[in-house]
Amino acid sequence: MTTDKAEVTAKKTATTKAPAVEKRAARKPVNATPEPAAKKPRKKPKVKLVRDFSMPQIEYQKIAEIKETCLKAGLQVKRSEVLRAGLKALGGMNEAQLMRLIAGLGKIKAGHPKKPR
Repeated sequence: MTTDKAEVTAKKTATTKAPAVEKRAARKPVNATPEPAAKKPRKKPKVKLVRDFSMPQIEYQKIAEIKETCLKAGLQVKRSEVLRAGLKALGGMNEAQLMRLIAGLGKIKAGHPKKPR
């Protein structure tokens, strides 16, 4: 009877350990070098938008007139595009032209008006 028990124990041991050996064989070797990761293209940083200026209503109307002129010419533009084009035109002026233009502007109070109570 002892030989029968030994055979049964040997069979159990063989069947329980065999899958573990197969699992170990399927694993990657410990000393394997890692595969190089594919390089992702760098994203360009977003340009931060800033909304911080005061402008009289008359100048907002002037922007609307410029937009209408562009629309009649077949070009649809946004208010920000009109302002950016103006900045580009100012940047192309020489110092004397720029100083004359800025001196001709009226001064306005910066910031938000107080709310009426």
